[in-house]
Amino acid sequence: MPKYRHHNHFMSPAQQTARSTPAFPLKHLPAVLFGLTLGTAAMAAPPASQAGKDDGPVVLDTVTVTGKAGGPTAPYAGGQVASGGRLGLLGNKDLMDTPFSLISYTGKFIEDLQAQNLTDIIAKTDPAVFSNGVTGAWSENYSIRGFSSSTTDVTVGGLAGMAPYYRTTPEMFERIEVLKGPSALLNGMPPGGSVGGAINLVPKRAGNEPLTRLTATYLSDAQFGGHIDVGRRFGEHKQFGIRFNGVYRDGEGAVNKQKKKVQLAALGLDWRGENARLSADFYDSDDRVSGVIRGINLAPGVGVPKPPKPDTLLNPDWSAVHNKDKGVIVRGEFDVNDNLIAYAAIGTSKSEYTYNGAVSAQVLNTAGDLRTTTGQLRIDLEKTSGEAGLRGKFQAGGVKHQWALNATYYTDNERDYGRRAVPGADWTTNLYHPVWGPSVHLVLPPILHTKTRLVSYGLADTVSFAQDKVQLTVGARRQQVLTDSFNPVTGALGSRYDAGATSPAAALLVKVKENVSLYVNYIEGLSKGQTAPVTAANAGELFSPYKTRQKEIGLKVDSGEFTHTVSLFQIRRPGSFTDPVTNVFSFGGEQRNRGVEWSFFGVPAKGVRLMGGAAYVDPEVTRTSVVGGQGKQATGIPKLQGKLGMEWDVPAVQGLTLTGNATAVSRQYINADNSLAVPGRTTYDAGARYATQVAGRPLMLRASILNVTNKAYWGMPLLSSLALGAPRTYQLSATMDF
Repeated sequence: MPKYRHHNHFMSPAQQTARSTPAFPLKHLPAVLFGLTLGTAAMAAPPASQAGKDDGPVVLDTVTVTGKAGGPTAPYAGGQVASGGRLGLLGNKDLMDTPFSLISYTGKFIEDLQAQNLTDIIAKTDPAVFSNGVTGAWSENYSIRGFSSSTTDVTVGGLAGMAPYYRTTPEMFERIEVLKGPSALLNGMPPGGSVGGAINLVPKRAGNEPLTRLTATYLSDAQFGGHIDVGRRFGEHKQFGIRFNGVYRDGEGAVNKQKKKVQLAALGLDWRGENARLSADFYDSDDRVSGVIRGINLAPGVGVPKPPKPDTLLNPDWSAVHNKDKGVIVRGEFDVNDNLIAYAAIGTSKSEYTYNGAVSAQVLNTAGDLRTTTGQLRIDLEKTSGEAGLRGKFQAGGVKHQWALNATYYTDNERDYGRRAVPGADWTTNLYHPVWGPSVHLVLPPILHTKTRLVSYGLADTVSFAQDKVQLTVGARRQQVLTDSFNPVTGALGSRYDAGATSPAAALLVKVKENVSLYVNYIEGLSKGQTAPVTAANAGELFSPYKTRQKEIGLKVDSGEFTHTVSLFQIRRPGSFTDPVTNVFSFGGEQRNRGVEWSFFGVPAKGVRLMGGAAYVDPEVTRTSVVGGQGKQATGIPKLQGKLGMEWDVPAVQGLTLTGNATAVSRQYINADNSLAVPGRTTYDAGARYATQVAGRPLMLRASILNVTNKAYWGMPLLSSLALGAPRTYQLSATMDF
């Protein structure tokens, strides 16, 4: 149950063309880097060139192409990730020209995973992304580079607030992009204040070829569903496109007595002219979980208990969470001339969230006796988001400039209803043999009403010289934040929050060789400040938005069909606390995350695709008022993660692919003084898919087993200490094109 809130490439994708990049002489590197200190870092990698088709028996000389076909959004070798992605106001950039750590998952990867939410995708193989492994919680829950990221900060086409509020089914998106680290310059301040990374969802568009695709799905123990995906283009030059996606799933999952139901309808329209492009997206999503997981806590003096069977439901079986989301987004681009693009987008969405279930559950003793308290919450949220900007290029004195000017606007109107505890609804059961009390009717008095407005202006310039082998990006964004709090009953204005901040950034990228990029960056994140609570000596004091600062250095190496990335980073994020001696509330706290990441993806050998890597992060609490918390590891975050995803096309059986996945994480502390921890874990997934034809129609069969060994383990969910990771789960699907 959530806390009650107070609240380029310069060219467009159609214009991008392949271009080889000359190598940068290594002997010039010290001179370029001299005098510029930006800190520590990460990296990514370039796309493979497309193989040509054999036109007949004529034998030609071998031609080696050193370029990138299809632009930054084209699939990389293996088809699991794209060759680049969106960098906010800078537009789409190829990975080898991106001075940040970025990965973009393709629609093919999403389909082959049989993914049902965003966490399934972004945490599967990326060692920088951590998930607690819990299924059926009240919200998706993941962290990036050791900082928890809010689902409310996920963008759609770059617009904040347009994604479903707490859980997103991915079938209406053709690409999911993860930019690691803060991104205030690139995207503006996220409404929820996430600083570890930014997730952008790219809606599906109709392709040039007609598409009618039907998918039937099954998930153990008794969840069935279907997905329809239809795309068409019309007009003499196929300038008009329409893409529709519909999803329905319902039934009990692998956790006993936990049911999930999803309904989605999404429509994408687009028009592409010679110098202009227009699009409109509409969606309506309904997501329900019965037997929702909220998590449990431990009474003082009680150690971490042995986990029960992994399919045990540890919160009431009658509890429920219901997310209803709908949205509309309109976007337009216009090529003013060969050197200037203008664009604008606006969207509006509405979210209704209802929760009825455990607000707290506490293990009382070593026998596992469990006391549960019920709480209720409803959030009604209306959001409007927009952006407008210019991207241009020019050359002066042998130096190329790609500049970008961008303005963003976001507003939300939030009304919360509910109660933290329901009189007479407490009961005690046992962790290993839970029996739940009677269900509780919803009673939802008003408790909160806030309005928030975020306005920002960003300006950046990428200077390229030495035949584009050296690229320096500098920029800044001015952000203004206004939040009004109202009496939830009378509507009278109670308090006003009005503050602003400027966030600079700089990044240098050097093409050391044709297939090797080295970069360093300094970039900031921005989060809304807080107001001192009424219990503090400085009650009511308003704090400005606080900055998170990242320094990063990275290396990207692309062998043509396989890419390695290595990055070192440091992120400092301020924290708030009330001093126990002076009783003064301040932002004197800090968490400092230092880490190193190694990732890889692509085709290392014929018929083999690999994705994965390893990461080490030290999430140290460097300043805090918590007794015994100074210098300790932040809660809920492992220091070590290793992940490997593999696919192998079996040579002896045409169309058969075997798949496997392994995830290993180290222990996570669940309290501030690090006296309690859950042990590390290693889980395995296995599967296969088979491509064939039936009656001349393409058919794809997929099967997978998640958590093959049915390992029981604890994860740390939002707002609680412990929750069970997902048990062994079977997934089946059949997809046919008509």
